[in-house]
Amino acid sequence: MEVKTQLTSDVFPSTPQHFAQVAGQVYSQFRQVFSREYFFLQSESTDEMIMPARGGNWYDGGYHEQLHYHTWNRNHSHNSWVWYNLSTTISLANQSLFLINKAPESAAKNTGLAEVRTMRAITYYMMMDLWGNIPLVTQFGDTTSPVTTKRAEVFNFIENEVKLALPYLNKAVGQETYGRPNKYTAFALLARMYLNAQVYNGTNRYNDVVAMCDSIITAPSAPYALETDYRKMFNINNGPAIKEFIFAVPYDNGVTDGTQFHARYTIPRSMRARFSLPYVPSGPMSTLPEYYAYFNDANDVRNGQWLTGLQYYYDGRPVTVATTKKGYDQTYTGSDGGSAYTYHVNITRDVILRDATRPFDVGNDEIAWHMGYRNNKFYPDSTSTTRNQGNDIPMFRYADVLLMKAEAILRGANATNGQTALSLVNALRAVRTTSAPWTTVSLENIYAERCREFAWESIHRTDMIRFGKFEGSWGFKTDGDVRKRIFPIPNDVMILNTKLDQNPGYF
Repeated sequence: MEVKTQLTSDVFPSTPQHFAQVAGQVYSQFRQVFSREYFFLQSESTDEMIMPARGGNWYDGGYHEQLHYHTWNRNHSHNSWVWYNLSTTISLANQSLFLINKAPESAAKNTGLAEVRTMRAITYYMMMDLWGNIPLVTQFGDTTSPVTTKRAEVFNFIENEVKLALPYLNKAVGQETYGRPNKYTAFALLARMYLNAQVYNGTNRYNDVVAMCDSIITAPSAPYALETDYRKMFNINNGPAIKEFIFAVPYDNGVTDGTQFHARYTIPRSMRARFSLPYVPSGPMSTLPEYYAYFNDANDVRNGQWLTGLQYYYDGRPVTVATTKKGYDQTYTGSDGGSAYTYHVNITRDVILRDATRPFDVGNDEIAWHMGYRNNKFYPDSTSTTRNQGNDIPMFRYADVLLMKAEAILRGANATNGQTALSLVNALRAVRTTSAPWTTVSLENIYAERCREFAWESIHRTDMIRFGKFEGSWGFKTDGDVRKRIFPIPNDVMILNTKLDQNPGYF
């Protein structure tokens, strides 16, 4: 009997559902790294975040210490892991493009190709931003060892790819395209590239930033808007209903092919009951006073993303830890160090290296475990049975579109549509703070506003470099080497492909 339901190369892929299935491997691989190791590289190398050891816990071979001090080398594990995952995403995208290209011509095929090409472009953008000169591989099955491609050429490749994909990308927003790049994702990617073009290839593309932002701002039916509830955007039930998300990476607390562990890293272990968590969080990750200083407006709703000071349950009871005097403060020298002590949890601002017996260590007492204000933007997922969370993480938001356009105008672009840098920033601030609108705006104001708006969203390193702040001093870091603006090509990659050129400053 003839089998008519078997999926063979003659009939698969050929439908929109088939194209989505083929592309699924690309999104799955991309999720693997976006919320963790990529976040570490983008944040731990800045004043936004620090992960010191606490009683030896989380020292992890010095990888977090190196990111803070800017002393990483080409054997750094997070650097290698991000390279591996992003390059694997590109390889899977090449395979998906190969398979979709075999399908009969159709509008659905063109859209499927455009979505995968844009995902590949996004991934190449991330690699270009992190490593500068990188290999370009675009053909599935090509076993030739690639050479290093200059950053400016990679920039041109990405720009061309996105422009070729744009006519075929879907205009739809919401559930239909959520988690996949649509036309506005492409505009947002180009805007971010053009905003950083001075860093990437030494060119002024600020008018192009404005043009790309306008393609989103003035789009028919106003597909995107600022959310009036800032905290709601990052809750465990965020998703297609969030009007501000242009492109977000979906996470599911029951799916393990891409884990989202933010609460595990940011919530102190003493706060488990406060957030009804099914596991004991380790809470090694905090911010630095230099970064938190930007949250200086008492009327700003974005202050609510931080855990600071004395902590209480929702009913007003204090969050406490039953310990000893020595357990509360390891430096206590009294003879009654073993006596019971009830500690009212107090998350303090400063991070101090107090344990000279261990490197990059703040100590192993309650004082140490509660050092550093904690970011609680991606609210803990008490519905999960594991450490995994269901909060989706945005890569491009409408707020970023407004601030990118404002910054580009301040850097010399022509204002359009009656919008000025000041009016754009005030439009955002109108839904973030009840303080009076600004009467003037500068690039420094824009930078501070970006710090408040995009904390923990994996773009601060890129911002710091663009604003000339990455070589500054914060926390315990004093290194000012401009070569650290890009990371080294991992050692194992260099060994496998001797045609690659290592980035300057790494040996």
